Amino acid sequence: MKWIRYLCLFGVIMLVVGCGDKEMQDVKIGEVTRSIFYAPLYAAIEEGFFEEEGLNIKLSTIPGGDKTMTALLSDGIDIALIGAETSIYVAGQNPNDVVVNFAQLTQTDGTFLVAREEIENFNWDMLKGSTFLGQRVGGMPQMAGEFVLKGHNIDPHNDLTLIQNIDFANIANAFASGTGDYVQLFEPTASIFEQQGTGKIVASFGEELGRIPYTGFMAKESKFDKDKEMIESFTKALYKAQKWVYEQPAADVAKSIAPYFEDTDLALIEKVVTRYRDQQSFATDPIIEEDEFQNLLNVMSEAGVLEYDATYEELVNRTFADKVVK
Repeated sequence: MKWIRYLCLFGVIMLVVGCGDKEMQDVKIGEVTRSIFYAPLYAAIEEGFFEEEGLNIKLSTIPGGDKTMTALLSDGIDIALIGAETSIYVAGQNPNDVVVNFAQLTQTDGTFLVAREEIENFNWDMLKGSTFLGQRVGGMPQMAGEFVLKGHNIDPHNDLTLIQNIDFANIANAFASGTGDYVQLFEPTASIFEQQGTGKIVASFGEELGRIPYTGFMAKESKFDKDKEMIESFTKALYKAQKWVYEQPAADVAKSIAPYFEDTDLALIEKVVTRYRDQQSFATDPIIEEDEFQNLLNVMSEAGVLEYDATYEELVNRTFADKVVK
């Protein structure tokens, strides 16, 4: 690909001809939801890191893990941003082309425990006998939430009144209208509730659960052979953004990703970025470690949904992440 530029230096016009410019490649990415939790992805787009690697990102939001995975399997998208547990569900169905995780975006759970008012010296035993508004059954937030409760010797189905029959989009509204003593929420809703006086964050499920490949990028296994350079370039750009998000002031990160959250106040975006960054919810690099993946399997096993003998070697390809980090 040739390019021609005209430079004017001290009144002299010079013709500069170059060749070998990298031709831009379109890459279709499907994200399961739009969330500040995914800040490094948006920063990678806005700061030009993907463009530097010759990639033109076509980002679409496809609500629902099943729909996002369907789009990937049917070649509607090249890469899916979704919870790693989804790849395990698909692998258990014996597909001809296994979906493999190759880069991590978030490395903790992203939900917080919100009480109706501030509680000094909060203790998890306080949930016993309460009404807890949890996430929908079968999703990673619900599985992670119950795993944390059990870790604090709380039986979610006997020690408290557990409500899980409310759609994800309506959970916050249900709590705001008076349902439940505690609720499990993502940001920025948790911080909005604090601003409005509707509730107060008293604990972080992410901090309690520890490192886990909560959301990451995956593609069909055949993609790694057919489009190896694209996957490597994508991972390289992502790693640049992951470092950038931690190195820059939170205010600058908020400004960078603000176009993706037009209805959210900039100060609130900054607050959420700070909170997620402080607990290292944003992955510091794209590598999915084996112990993190095992933590995911433990959570799924405890929830009774692990019907397939999943292995790290089969469902994680860390070749690209290892290469760009080194």
